[in-house]
Amino acid sequence: MRNAPDELMLFAAGFGTRMQPLTDETPKPLIEVAGQTLLDRTLDLALEGGIKKIAVNTHYLGSAIEKHLKDSSVDIFHEQNILDTGGGLKNASSAFNGSTVFTSNSDAIWSGENPFLFLAKHWEDDCDALLLCAQISNIHGREKPGDFDLSENGTINRAGNLVYLGIQIIRLSLVDEVSESVFSLNLIWDTLIERNRLKVATYSGQWCDVGRPENIVFGEQLLERKIV
Repeated sequence: MRNAPDELMLFAAGFGTRMQPLTDETPKPLIEVAGQTLLDRTLDLALEGGIKKIAVNTHYLGSAIEKHLKDSSVDIFHEQNILDTGGGLKNASSAFNGSTVFTSNSDAIWSGENPFLFLAKHWEDDCDALLLCAQISNIHGREKPGDFDLSENGTINRAGNLVYLGIQIIRLSLVDEVSESVFSLNLIWDTLIERNRLKVATYSGQWCDVGRPENIVFGEQLLERKIV
């Protein structure tokens, strides 16, 4: 681990379309799994993982998230127009002091080593972004295909059996290279693949995507250790 960040951009602005009808009146980060919101579960992991500064972006039903976080120390960046992941990070970049940050989604359940600590252990200055991934055969609530492929020589390519688990470490300067205000982090990842500056760390624990209503039960079973 070298110069791993202790700051986090937590994405909470999405519409939660895959989670309908549960998200008709509740933003996805406030959906509960085993009695605790997805947002709070992610925040707890981040704080346990040594994160000292957190920024959260909001858009859809943002007032509910802001109310939920009113007693916390997080910085909230409400987007009048949704900016996607890259634009959201760029818009909130003023909140951070370091040159690198964690970014995280909140729609997952974890079992195993704290994912922030795990990724921090694998961060080195020889890349511009480090993605936390896992083999698709080792995760729950997600079907093929995966997102990336890791060749024997360490080269990252699109499509394969590796699934991005929603947490990364990334250099903030990358979002400033993009002139648009609305863009996905996928745009940056594709550039880094061309530069051979994208790396992955393969998670050793278990992970469940809770992006759909039917996956909530998988998340609860993972927490109860009923699935392995």
